[in-house]
Amino acid sequence: MARDRVVTGERQQEDHPDLQTGGPALRPVHMRDYVGQSDLVERLSIALEAVKQRKDPMEHVLLHGPPGLGKTTLAHVIATEMGSRLYTTSGPALSKAGDLVGTLTKMEAGDILFIDEIHRLPAAVEEYIYPAMEDFKVDFTVDSGMHAKVITVGLKPFTLIGATTRAGLLTQPLRSRFGISHHLNYYDDGELRRILERAIERLSMNDVSTDALDSIASRSRGTPRVALRLLRRVRDFAQVRSRGTVSPPVVEEALSLEGVDGEGLDELDRKYLRTIFETYGGGPVGLEAIAATMGDDATTLEDVVEPYLLQNGFLARTRQGRCLTVRAGEHLGFQVPGDLF
Repeated sequence: MARDRVVTGERQQEDHPDLQTGGPALRPVHMRDYVGQSDLVERLSIALEAVKQRKDPMEHVLLHGPPGLGKTTLAHVIATEMGSRLYTTSGPALSKAGDLVGTLTKMEAGDILFIDEIHRLPAAVEEYIYPAMEDFKVDFTVDSGMHAKVITVGLKPFTLIGATTRAGLLTQPLRSRFGISHHLNYYDDGELRRILERAIERLSMNDVSTDALDSIASRSRGTPRVALRLLRRVRDFAQVRSRGTVSPPVVEEALSLEGVDGEGLDELDRKYLRTIFETYGGGPVGLEAIAATMGDDATTLEDVVEPYLLQNGFLARTRQGRCLTVRAGEHLGFQVPGDLF
């Protein structure tokens, strides 16, 4: 059975709370401790300071972007800054309107409701969100036919924080009800190194060189969750093979064992690129053809594999199909024709 990808930003069961971006041990508590996303941090800091002075609830916030970048962490930070209780759920978990109403009615003034994967809210549940966000009330119908009647339940002022990796799937009525909407970007290596420095301090890892942290950061695909997951793998390897000393050669050996190369590509990434080169001459080729050749799902390849390859210049997506770039050829050691696109 194939093992889980180490370099995916999706949350995995193996991500121990004290090592993932959203874990209690490593999660920043205050906005000043949050690394990266400087524009968003500034916007939120101003908004938080303003509402605390007015003693109002925070505006509803929509956070969107790739997985593993800290959307859940920001929800916890906002709750801490507001001194509020955080209720956490997800779109798929709210399968019935009663699930949502039950949570909303027990929330106190100023509390925060965090809905992950909010784009997966059922349409019937989403209809209850609108009046709750705008007027702090929910209307629901009891009985049916001529005996039907509408009951209005008042809610205490609250803040909804929605998180999604697929902002394009949100309906316009829902999107328009968020006062603050922001796309989270990938982190640069310097920001990832700061996150790793904080992590090794919390984890009491004393013998770690700066170059080793740079090596981990460069393989982390711009994603804090991946960086912390790789750090865990390196920590385990170093404990067993090098008496806890973490140096660049130790990082190289540990992550090679996991199939992660110097550019952060794993075996699935390399298989995708090799398929385009060996079977289709470097492209252009359609996604469905690639998926059929690899025996994989086209949606998985598009959502999980391609974003990083596109972001880092290993792949070009043209009208004719997918094409390898010269950089991909240089990295994997094959000659890519220069006139593919």
